[in-house]
Amino acid sequence: MRGGGPVDHEGSKRRLERAAELRAGRSTGGNAQERAELDADDALREKRRKVNEAARADYLVREAMAQGKFDNLKYAGKPIPGLGKGYDPDWWVKGLIQREQISGLGPPAILLRLEDAELESKLDQFLMEKQVRETLEDFNKRVIEARRQLQGGPPVITKLRDVELGVQRWRDRRAAAAPPETGPEPPSKRSWWQRLWNGPN
Repeated sequence: MRGGGPVDHEGSKRRLERAAELRAGRSTGGNAQERAELDADDALREKRRKVNEAARADYLVREAMAQGKFDNLKYAGKPIPGLGKGYDPDWWVKGLIQREQISGLGPPAILLRLEDAELESKLDQFLMEKQVRETLEDFNKRVIEARRQLQGGPPVITKLRDVELGVQRWRDRRAAAAPPETGPEPPSKRSWWQRLWNGPN
């Protein structure tokens, strides 16, 4: 006795023998009816397997919900960050760097992309053109070195910077941010006591 009823060993044995005969018939050619029966048997078995997997997954999810394992999730009731944006193959590395606030670590390809995105604001902090030029040349040198590496990792897609164009844009941004020059201040009117004390001039 198992599962509340008798086990039909004889019926199971007959089904197994029949399946073996059908499989042997399929391998030797067999007739169309036997092949159809075997295909139907395989399809039924596959359907049962899928239903069993789906039912098991459903059961596990419900059990976890009952135990409160989904309570207080970080993004419960909030939109998932990055959903709807284009696919980025390095999303997990960028997420790790952002979450853990890691700086200076990671594949050169990722670090160069991040630096490239922030390069303009870094250049705007410099006061001398020489510093801007040296920074751009150093950036280009590191991009070339990263392209030559043979250690694997994500591809280096960061473009080289045009040094002269970068310096010119830095000059333009500085000129736009500078306060406008004002002309000489008009002479202020002196009060009556200043005129009396210092004379008419």
